[in-house]
Amino acid sequence: MEVPNHLAIIPDGNRRWARERGVLDWMGHREGAEKFEEFLNWCLELGVTQVSAYVLSTENLNRPKKEVDEIFRLFYGFLRKWEKEKSIFDKYEINVRFVGDLSRLPPKLIKLMDKIMMKTAKYQKRALNTLIAYGGRLELTETIKKIAEKAIETGRVEITEREVTKNLSVPEPVDLVIRTGGLSRLSNLLLWQAAYAEIYVTDTLWPNFTKRELIKAIEWYNSVQRNFGK
Repeated sequence: MEVPNHLAIIPDGNRRWARERGVLDWMGHREGAEKFEEFLNWCLELGVTQVSAYVLSTENLNRPKKEVDEIFRLFYGFLRKWEKEKSIFDKYEINVRFVGDLSRLPPKLIKLMDKIMMKTAKYQKRALNTLIAYGGRLELTETIKKIAEKAIETGRVEITEREVTKNLSVPEPVDLVIRTGGLSRLSNLLLWQAAYAEIYVTDTLWPNFTKRELIKAIEWYNSVQRNFGK
């Protein structure tokens, strides 16, 4: 079974999971965070080289402040575990990147993310892109700004697909996108990188996602003839 080199996950359904059980939304986010730890381990066991996780979109930041603050609190707690001297990132030599408008996050969260990125920068075997306060349109806008600034400095305009890709926060193309929760849309995820990605949608809500479901998605990926627009 061929495993995708770059797998992106849209972990949808935390709030619906919570509401089905009559509990507060943040409890669904907590279950979702714990599920992600399992999911990352499954991907590593299967040999996936790069994972991109859509943790929080720019649009999600417009949700009720109490809910957003709770997500930040949960995220900080999990990062504190990942900060440990011998974490999963050290075991598998994972380069961790936090991608998005990080200026919109609490200062103590930014500080902790910087610490983890510095600690794992030496690793080259695998990568985890944690997309937080992220939007695909935002990333493309920032990429265009970088190219424009370079053009102003050098006095030479060069806009090619290669140049755009080189200036993205996540330059590697996505092979497979998995979306839980049953909705068939990218929701502003890695728009450039996912141009030729295969998209697997499951009705399973994210907290209920299993390793078997992941394997099923990869088996489906293997059954698809990838033409890359040809």
